[in-house]
Amino acid sequence: SHGLVARSSNYALYGIMSNRVMSILRDMAPGQEVYSIDESFLDMTGIADPVALGRKMHARVLQWTHIPVCVGIASTKTRAKLANHIAKKSRKCRGVFNLEALTREQEDSLLGKIRVGEVWGVGRRISDKLCRQGIFTVRDLQRCDPDAIKDHFSVVLARTVSELQGTSCLSLEDVAPPKQQIMVSRSFGTLVTRYDDLREAVVHYVTRAGEKLRKEGLSAHTLTVFAHSNPFREQDTPYSASRVVPLVMPTQDTRKLIAAALAGLKDLYIPDINYKKAGVMLTDLVNQDVQQEDLFDVTDSDASKRLMQTIDVINQRQGRGTVYLSAEGGSHRSWQMQSKMRSPAYMSSWADIRTART
Repeated sequence: SHGLVARSSNYALYGIMSNRVMSILRDMAPGQEVYSIDESFLDMTGIADPVALGRKMHARVLQWTHIPVCVGIASTKTRAKLANHIAKKSRKCRGVFNLEALTREQEDSLLGKIRVGEVWGVGRRISDKLCRQGIFTVRDLQRCDPDAIKDHFSVVLARTVSELQGTSCLSLEDVAPPKQQIMVSRSFGTLVTRYDDLREAVVHYVTRAGEKLRKEGLSAHTLTVFAHSNPFREQDTPYSASRVVPLVMPTQDTRKLIAAALAGLKDLYIPDINYKKAGVMLTDLVNQDVQQEDLFDVTDSDASKRLMQTIDVINQRQGRGTVYLSAEGGSHRSWQMQSKMRSPAYMSSWADIRTART
């Protein structure tokens, strides 16, 4: 009745649109650090009029992708995140705000109206603790002594204070640091009780995690598998469990990862539980080319790499799931997420491309 349209999650579309936005911004600044799927830090060193460039970015992204963005401009990353928050909240900014353009009095007045919890990296727990210390606003935190904050809180928060004061402590990372963990999990489309269905889902998630692992050029030394019931269904028996499975040797071979995941799953599975969600997490990640070999490992590591690479190439060219391990089950998976309202894959499927007629 209000003109809203319900849509199911479409992660492939989100990824493609994110890449488009980041690509547009990459061509408009000397340097870029992609912070997340919807956030990016840009180096504006040497830009004579950063606000004009910010408005150009805002207009171009909107014109080329129809996605509205906000641009926050400041001398440090933490201040830039704060400027971006202000750009989002204030209509007067029209999507672009330069924190450095304010006088000291104007900045004090503005930051005195913003809750300290809005600062990048200050979560609810730290915010509550700061409030107990009489630090309620961003201005209060900015006026703190970094050394005193380090003694009472942490080095990280002390750096945040320094950044708020204009001292840059976080440099722009042109190359993203290696991932510390890879996790794949989904809620089931229907409640799962059978072990076979739960096993198929976990194998599917491990396969996806293995693809991500190889794409990053990493191997995993530890795998965690978990599953839990729906905490909001009071009629169900509440259950949540996880198992950590150390691997003898770091690996990126999906078959070895599946074997480890299923070993953990058998240990945590309890019949008659209505499982709502499951997933796997890969940790202790190391570079695939820099790791110590096992004298007693008889596996042909080169053959394993070639097999995984071949599967990845086929699935990239022909579509994900063209080649898969039989443990994943067939195409009919009752546990898969329900996506009855998903948008067509306009940008990744020939069959879904829009057609124009005159």
